[in-house]
Amino acid sequence: MRRNPERRQALIDAAIEVLAREGARGLTFRAVDTEAAVPPGTASNYFANRDDLFTQVGGRIYERLLPDEATIARSQEGVQDETRYAELMHELVDRVSAFNSGYLALLELRLESTRRPELRAVLTKRIREDIDANIGYHATSGLPGDSTSVVLLYLTLNWLIVERLTLPDIFTEQEIHELVDAAVQRSLNA
Repeated sequence: MRRNPERRQALIDAAIEVLAREGARGLTFRAVDTEAAVPPGTASNYFANRDDLFTQVGGRIYERLLPDEATIARSQEGVQDETRYAELMHELVDRVSAFNSGYLALLELRLESTRRPELRAVLTKRIREDIDANIGYHATSGLPGDSTSVVLLYLTLNWLIVERLTLPDIFTEQEIHELVDAAVQRSLNA
């Protein structure tokens, strides 16, 4: 296996794009090489097999979905009330939706994980860590609500993002905005 970390990351990022566009069946080493604009056979030098590629992609998507330090710093400013909570959820929905190929690739990975136990283990671990981190952040943030609020918003907003990316004409941007506000308000007042 080759050890150039920048090349490996570029190949994984290319794999995300292929997965989002072509689905799991289209994720081949050849397709990744073409997307990354590298010589044929390059991807096969970096990944033992397709299972290895799938699991590497599963980890990388979450790295790219994480907020940057500036976003985290902004989230801690101001009064931590329901209005602030809604602002944070709008930022989250917009940030995740902006990486549409990553989110669509993640949906493909979730489906593929039903057939690939190693991928299922990677996604289960990563998503559980993400949920726990969000609950932990919430507990120390001073925001209203509890861990159940966090989980309810996680579940609700994930499906809203799926609708936004896969069937974008179902809800207008204004409706999406209103639905995020309603989800926050209802999860806090349930």
